[in-house]
Amino acid sequence: MSGKLRRSAVVGKLGPVATELPAGLYVTATPIGNAADITLRALEVLRGCDLIAAEDTRVTAKLLAIHGIVKPLTAYNDHNAVRERPKLLAKLRQGARIALVSDAGTPLVSDPGFKLVRDAIADGLAVHAMPGASAVLTGLALAGLPTDRFFFVGFLPAKQGERRTVLKELKNFRATLVFFESAQRLGDSLSDMTEIFGIRTAAVARELTKLHEEVRRGLLGDLSAHYGQQGAPKGEITLIVSPPHAMQTDTGRLDSALDKALAFMPLRAAVDLVSEMLEAPRRTVYARALEKKNDG
Repeated sequence: MSGKLRRSAVVGKLGPVATELPAGLYVTATPIGNAADITLRALEVLRGCDLIAAEDTRVTAKLLAIHGIVKPLTAYNDHNAVRERPKLLAKLRQGARIALVSDAGTPLVSDPGFKLVRDAIADGLAVHAMPGASAVLTGLALAGLPTDRFFFVGFLPAKQGERRTVLKELKNFRATLVFFESAQRLGDSLSDMTEIFGIRTAAVARELTKLHEEVRRGLLGDLSAHYGQQGAPKGEITLIVSPPHAMQTDTGRLDSALDKALAFMPLRAAVDLVSEMLEAPRRTVYARALEKKNDG
């Protein structure tokens, strides 16, 4: 997107806001791990607002303390949204300036913020977006997978049956899939994905922007085996899965070609031959050849 950057009054870390904020709801992105990843505009809003509606006031209080900001906080989350939303809307109608923040990243992604925004818009109230950090986009940037088309899924259901139903619905999406997942359920989710999605490339991004950031890339089956052996990792997880590999539309043709090639040549030579013949990714063909060799 092209266009000139909008100039905004920005002040020192502990100083007052240079220009008064207009009334309205400010959807404000906060860091996903590194406290320095906050925009100048976000700091301006947090200093100049009348109230901060936070997913967890304790988490937001720590961020405010780092940047020397003292402002009233109120909790707004899944547990109290029905009760608190009318109160926030009433304040907005009276001309209040309210910043909406989540624990990490951009509000409205996997939180109840969209209902507050929806109702504010319906009431003709001003809504402003303060863009910034996002685990979805950060994970995509590091995964090494196609970014021209992606679909954000969020958290999968905790129950296996419900999780597998969702994965079956997503199986034929021609887009990179982005999931949030808990460390404890990562192994189970990868196992289900391997069975339902088949051969796909994926990346497990852990502790993004933090000291122990890690991105592990590979085939779904390899990642499933790794975490099955190593156990649950520590930290918050963003899981990125490639679109279906081109050859998956004709797995029968791949298997037939491999069966014929493996009958008279070593595995690596067979993989090279079939990969070139079918114009399929070598890594994908190699993974399937290994499966056939182990099964045989």
